Amino acid sequence: MTTSIFSRTLSFLLLCLLALAGRAQTLTQTLRGTVTDASQGRPLAGASVQLLNANTGTITDEQGRFRLTNVPVGRQQLSVSFVGYEPMIINEVLVESGKEQVLDIQLQPGVQQLGEATAIGTRTDRTISAEYITTEQVLRFPASYLDPARLATAYAGVVNAYDGTNNISVRGNSPNSLIWRLEGVEIVNPNHQSNAGTIGDRPTAAGGGVNMLSAQLLGTTRFLTGAFTAEYGNTVGGVMDMSLRPGNNERHEFIAQAGLIGLDLAAEGPISKQKGSSYLVNYRYSFTGLLGAMGVSFGGEDIRFQDLSFNLTFPNRKGGRLTVFGVAGNSSNDFVAKATEEQEEDKDRNNISFTTRMAAGGLTLTQPLGTRLLWKTALVLSANNSSREQSFPGDTRFRANYENDDQNGTRYTLTTSLNYRINARNSLKAGIYVTRAENSLELWRADRPMLISSSITPLFTSSLAGWMIQPYVNYQWLPADNLTVNAGLFYNSFMYNKSQSLEPRASVRWELLPGKAVTLAYGLHSQQQLPQVYLSNNRKPTTPGGLLYDNKSLGFTKAHHLVLGYTHQFGPDSYGKIEAYSQMLFDVPVSQLPGRTFSALNVMEAYVNEPLVNAGKGRNRGIELTFQKYLAKTYYLLASGSVYDSQYQATDGIWRDTRFNGKFTSNLTAGKEWTRSRENRSRIWGLNGRLTYAGGFRDRTIDLTASRQLSTTVYTSDDFNVQLPAYFRTDVRIYWKKSKTRYSRTLSLDLQNLTGAQNAAYSYFDAYQGKVVKKYQLGLIPILNYRWEF
Repeated sequence: MTTSIFSRTLSFLLLCLLALAGRAQTLTQTLRGTVTDASQGRPLAGASVQLLNANTGTITDEQGRFRLTNVPVGRQQLSVSFVGYEPMIINEVLVESGKEQVLDIQLQPGVQQLGEATAIGTRTDRTISAEYITTEQVLRFPASYLDPARLATAYAGVVNAYDGTNNISVRGNSPNSLIWRLEGVEIVNPNHQSNAGTIGDRPTAAGGGVNMLSAQLLGTTRFLTGAFTAEYGNTVGGVMDMSLRPGNNERHEFIAQAGLIGLDLAAEGPISKQKGSSYLVNYRYSFTGLLGAMGVSFGGEDIRFQDLSFNLTFPNRKGGRLTVFGVAGNSSNDFVAKATEEQEEDKDRNNISFTTRMAAGGLTLTQPLGTRLLWKTALVLSANNSSREQSFPGDTRFRANYENDDQNGTRYTLTTSLNYRINARNSLKAGIYVTRAENSLELWRADRPMLISSSITPLFTSSLAGWMIQPYVNYQWLPADNLTVNAGLFYNSFMYNKSQSLEPRASVRWELLPGKAVTLAYGLHSQQQLPQVYLSNNRKPTTPGGLLYDNKSLGFTKAHHLVLGYTHQFGPDSYGKIEAYSQMLFDVPVSQLPGRTFSALNVMEAYVNEPLVNAGKGRNRGIELTFQKYLAKTYYLLASGSVYDSQYQATDGIWRDTRFNGKFTSNLTAGKEWTRSRENRSRIWGLNGRLTYAGGFRDRTIDLTASRQLSTTVYTSDDFNVQLPAYFRTDVRIYWKKSKTRYSRTLSLDLQNLTGAQNAAYSYFDAYQGKVVKKYQLGLIPILNYRWEF
């Protein structure tokens, strides 16, 4: 009897010890952050923060701060609510042992708690045609190249112009219609290798091989596709609005990442723990550059890039925040002419060197003034340069012996805004952007051996400079608990040629039932022309008596954009959306020359060498479907599709297909995770896939006879009358995450274009082969990547 009691007691004690040991060995991490008013920036004290997966929570302190300790490592869902504000469910929160998860949560004011708004990261709002892209998604989605612009192509109506770039066409518009913003301010093109994927091997205005800002520095990126609110201007296509995340203000953390894209090193931590200030810095060097240093090339090309970026955050006692940030990078692509016996195409006979440099920096100040007013101001400077040099010492029958193309752009912007919350149902926001924009272009060519410097002919050399003044105002009214109305004005002016545009904006959001909303938005938008469109005015005649013309007086391209949508919230982690849109463009620059059908809507990187007038039109119409289930319960799904039509009209009044009229696009992205935890470690295996099927873009017919005579590509007309075959691609990403007590690691393999599909890009005349050659996009590319957080 005694033995039996002793045995039972001992067994019970052993079970308790094992249970305690199991609890002690469970990997946990701290999840903390702040909850603020989205419109006023002031902290919300007493907000409820609940961890849904663990059924635990807390409330925020007087500074709006919250802290959840001993949160189990893995995927989490967070519920945030506060009286008088719309509650929020935050999905896809990844807690890892090597790094604290720090969130900046902004709640939208609401007169009562309606259906919970689902957010992928830390923000949600009532903006139509808007998506939010988080760093966690960029690191998880297949074929993203750790670049938010490439991930954006998974959404409806967004198509990549070429596999090797992040040049994206939004709703049938040119990729040049998209603008990049950093901390709310438009900047110059922030991409390495801005000439990647172009026919003329010259830089584009809004794309490139990879973004200069590493994903390790980015916060949530706001991506807008149409009918923008009053604070967004100088675009008719889309907005990629990037923000930088603050560094950890309590402890020092580090990230090291190595892969085919490059070597990434990041450090962050407190500058002053008492004041809550922090630093975040990141350096990246390309993997191809490391191989190039060892003498390894890709197809005869030496490709390199590097960039350095930082963000310093200084909060003050009154709830405000000062940030100082910057990014600088350079890239190069060098090709050395092959030996005569190895030459297969015209490019093989040339020495080609392309370099890009870009830098941006500034400071921002956000300061609440009382309980109803928020003041924001920022000073941002950005500049870039691209230079292309081509030399061919051989037979002058084929092309010029020497060519140099140099392009420069700078922007200096000061912006300030005031957001005043009148009461629970009314708020007013007003602000202004003052920008100094400068550009210069130079194109030089030598058509014979350069014995003296005078043999170099300037084909194109000019510059422009002017102030842009852009004030705006927006009024938000909640006439009923389920109805939101926005009305605003944006004024766009460019002093270079005194172009101006007054643009009304309006939107209505009606929540029929909790989680079921109808939206309607209208906006008049405008955008200044590309530098090479304006600066053709100083192009010098190549023959005696050649034409001189002036395109300096060209006004903005303008567009009426109307969007009707319906959103259905299926649950806290999924929604469906349908949007129909109509965009009518006018005042589009088109050729004045008889018989020409040139339109600026089709320009990517080419120079313009003819007189233009704002007499063209364009129209983009379509319908988009989206279903998204965020990563909860071990899997996620994003399905999107779009049917659209993109056309333009020249001076002859005939509607023609634009270069980017692919007619349709569809994407299916899905992923599944498996988690295993034991002892003091946790492992996550992930399998992600993406299928893309889209209509091909359009190309022009090549005049073979004229091309042979001039030894270069000559088109029969400006009509994009050749439909390229439909585009198909499969991408797969496999990853393995392992968390230990003090660090976490991720090993991933991206198999891009898994099936090796040959997707057509464009055709050109090859002078060496003497025939038209079809250029294909990228084949199978395996990208191995290792990430270490500690």
